[in-house]
Amino acid sequence: MKKPISSIAGFITSIFFFSATFISWALFPNPINPFANPFNPFYNWLSDLGNSSYNPNGAIVYNIGQILTGSAFFVFIFGLYQWYLDNKMDRVLLIIIQIIGGFAAFADIMIGIFSEDFPSEHGFWSTTFFITMVLVLSLGGLFVYRHPDLNKYIGLYGFVVAAFNLILVLSVNTFIIEWIAVFTMHPFLLMISINMYNKFQN
Repeated sequence: MKKPISSIAGFITSIFFFSATFISWALFPNPINPFANPFNPFYNWLSDLGNSSYNPNGAIVYNIGQILTGSAFFVFIFGLYQWYLDNKMDRVLLIIIQIIGGFAAFADIMIGIFSEDFPSEHGFWSTTFFITMVLVLSLGGLFVYRHPDLNKYIGLYGFVVAAFNLILVLSVNTFIIEWIAVFTMHPFLLMISINMYNKFQN
């Protein structure tokens, strides 16, 4: 019996991300100055959790989490071959998603390797990740919307998440938009994973 590769990898991707994020957040030191702002989505990038100067105890957790998240996402992207359709257009669409998604997964891994402690490299890979995710989410939403076995509403949600990522790419110093973009990606991934898992059981 075939295993739903993307479903399993999708769940694991989000487990890695949320575990590393919240553990490293819990380890983030409170400001000594009572008037200073604690770590929050209005004053910090998520990657600040991986900055060893800001978060000496939790940075390693966040950065390893990014590497594991990107690795699991790569497996999710690879496993999408199980959803190829006979229709040539949809098959080509999914192959394009897999190619771009592979770059996005690799960029996520590199974000963990090159944390904010390496500003130039980190900036490059972060930008690469969000640009490629705009394409993955947009095309992914279209694929899900068109696929006869998948929920069209999940596909429509993918377009919304892609819009937040596009706003982030086009904006400057928009901390909250980054948080919204990232924290809306994972529900999309999880909804697809659940939808695919249920279809595998039928």
